[in-house]
Amino acid sequence: MTSASVTLANVSLDDKYALDSGRVYLTGTQAMVRLPMLQRQRDQARSLQTGCYISGYRGSPLGNFDQQLWQAKPFLEQNHIIFQPGVNEDMAATAVWGSQQLNLGPKSNYDGVFGIWYGKAPGVDRCGDVVRHANHAGTDPNGGVLMMCGDDHAAVSSTVPGQSEHNLASWMVPMLYPAGVQEYLDYGLLGWAMSRFASVWVGFKCVSEVVESSASVHVDPDHLDIQYPEFEMPPGGLSIRWPDDRWSQEERLQRHKIYAALAFARANGIDRIVWDSPQPRIGIVAAGKSYLDTRQALEDLGIDEAMASQIGLRLYKVGMPWPLEREGIRAFAEGLDEVLVIEEKRAVIENQLKEQLYNWRADVRPRVVGKFNEDGTLLCPSDGELSPGQISRIIVSRIGAYVT
Repeated sequence: MTSASVTLANVSLDDKYALDSGRVYLTGTQAMVRLPMLQRQRDQARSLQTGCYISGYRGSPLGNFDQQLWQAKPFLEQNHIIFQPGVNEDMAATAVWGSQQLNLGPKSNYDGVFGIWYGKAPGVDRCGDVVRHANHAGTDPNGGVLMMCGDDHAAVSSTVPGQSEHNLASWMVPMLYPAGVQEYLDYGLLGWAMSRFASVWVGFKCVSEVVESSASVHVDPDHLDIQYPEFEMPPGGLSIRWPDDRWSQEERLQRHKIYAALAFARANGIDRIVWDSPQPRIGIVAAGKSYLDTRQALEDLGIDEAMASQIGLRLYKVGMPWPLEREGIRAFAEGLDEVLVIEEKRAVIENQLKEQLYNWRADVRPRVVGKFNEDGTLLCPSDGELSPGQISRIIVSRIGAYVT
């Protein structure tokens, strides 16, 4: 036996922030720290001199975010990133809103400032007034805002379980739900691009099972080819401006901005069919952690992509739970007899899916089950957490008729 020589890569603990491109090993929290550095690199490649402003209030599952930011201070300074923890969540949100007003006056040294707000679900609750006003006002075309919403589904460190989607929907804030560490980077860049394009704040759902995980990821700033769709902008565009009035803001938000966000999501395939079948009969829809748990449940049941194709199972991964992009979900539903929606806590995707299918073609209206089955029996509970074992049992109860 002869031993082959192996050349080891020269690796440093600082690579997670110092390496310009390539693969690094990151936790979800560290990916959130690296994210604005990537955005700064992308802007520099477009000859934009931008900075980043980060403010929020710590709380699980984002309890270590500020610690990681402080530890990365030299890298933040190199990339024009300012981190200032808030006295509380709504004061932090107000400061981030201010970052989008920098270029309304004549004295800015930057072409734009992109912002991050962070906080756990109760902090999202208390920020409603600020976020509603800021989202109506809009963002800077070279800025943009991500809201890192730490949702504690199991109330591990909260007095009650938390879920942010319904609050953000009421404020007309689109919400992305990453399902892995790589998606913390990819969805973060997509989120800022959406925020700039549609002039909305963009939510970013963070749960402990993902944010506290770790993985080897790509940190190449050009890893994503972000697409900007053709969209008919109103006179004056969508961006923040002064002077402005509440009625003009409402019209832009309700008639244009939310549809611009949907067009952006569609152009970039944020929601997508993962598995397909030549003769699809039943479909499964899931997002974020529930998507990962669904994949684990399918693996535990011995269902891989080949078997899914054979039994007519189609799988759809939602990256933006609200608002649900219509064209993608309708294409997914085409030809199906039934759609099973797997999601934790109160329904978000299921209710929108039913709405999108109800006034569609009369010949394409599959049965939709999620929280309850067709006879009203509880299927996918809203309380507690869902596990792969529970999801396995739910899937078995629905696909029996399709497996021969």
